[in-house]
Amino acid sequence: MDEIQIPKVRWPERVPAGDWLKGASAVVVIGVDVDAESPVLARGEHYIDHLTTMSHQAYGPRVGVPRILDLLSRYHLPATFFVPGVSAERWPSVMESVAERGHEIALHGFTHRHPVHLSEEEQREEIERSLKTFSRFGVQPTGYRAPNWEMTRRTLDLLGEFELRYDSSLMDDDRPYAVRSGGGATIAELPVQWLLDDWEQYAFLPEPNIGQLIEAPSKVVDLWTAELEAMRSFGSLCMLTVHPFLTGRPSRLHALEQFIRFALSRGDVRFARADELAELVLAGPAGQA
Repeated sequence: MDEIQIPKVRWPERVPAGDWLKGASAVVVIGVDVDAESPVLARGEHYIDHLTTMSHQAYGPRVGVPRILDLLSRYHLPATFFVPGVSAERWPSVMESVAERGHEIALHGFTHRHPVHLSEEEQREEIERSLKTFSRFGVQPTGYRAPNWEMTRRTLDLLGEFELRYDSSLMDDDRPYAVRSGGGATIAELPVQWLLDDWEQYAFLPEPNIGQLIEAPSKVVDLWTAELEAMRSFGSLCMLTVHPFLTGRPSRLHALEQFIRFALSRGDVRFARADELAELVLAGPAGQA
C-alpha cells in the first residue's frame, strides 16, 4: 500500500515577542470594524439597489460610529478602527471623526472581498487602493486585518512588502507574537477569535445571509467577561471585535459598556491601540533581529 502523503502547512517562522503586557495581567484592544455596506456588496453589487439592506449596513457609520466614539471618550479609552477602503470613500465623516478623537485607523481590505478568494495581484490591488484612499485623509496605516479574517500566506508577504507593522487575522494563540514574511520582514500578529466577535452573536440579514442569529446582549456580556477573567490568569490579549452596525444598537452598546466597566474594575487590565501593542511586540528580540 502506498504511503499517504500528508500535506504540510507552510507556517511562517515565528519569533519571540517583546514585553507587551507591561505589568498588566491582560491587555484589551477594542477593534472596531467599520464595514458599512462593503461585506454585502462584496457578495453581489446588485444589492446596492436593495434600499432596506443598504440602510441596515449604513446604520453603522451613521449612528453606530458616533455612539462608540462617545462611549470611548467617556472612559478615556483608545481603540483601533479597521476600515475598508470603500467605507472610507463612502463615509469620509468616519475617517475624519475617528482621527479627530485620536484613535488608530488601520486597513481592512478595499472591497471587503476575502483574500483567500483573490489572486495575488487582486490582493495587491486591494492594499494599494486602500493606501491611496487613506492618504487622502492624511492617514498612514501601520496595521491590517483581513476581511472575514481569511488571509493567505501571500497576504502576509504583501504586508511585509508594503512595510506594514502588524496583522490581526490569525487564531493560533491568545497572546501576540511576531512572524517573518516571505520577504524577511518581521510583522507582529495580534490574534483574533470568533468568541470575541459581535458578528457571531448579533448578525442577522435575510439576504444575503450574513448571519441568522440574534442573541441577548446579556449573553454577550457573559461570554466576553468570562473570557477576559480567565485571560487574566494566562497573560492574554483580549482582541475584541465590534461592528458599528451591530454593537451600535442601544442595548448592545450598553453591553460593550458593561464589558469595559468590568475590565476597568479588575485594576490589572490595560487597554491599548493595536499599533501601540504591535510596537511593543516588535521591540523585543523579534524587532531587534
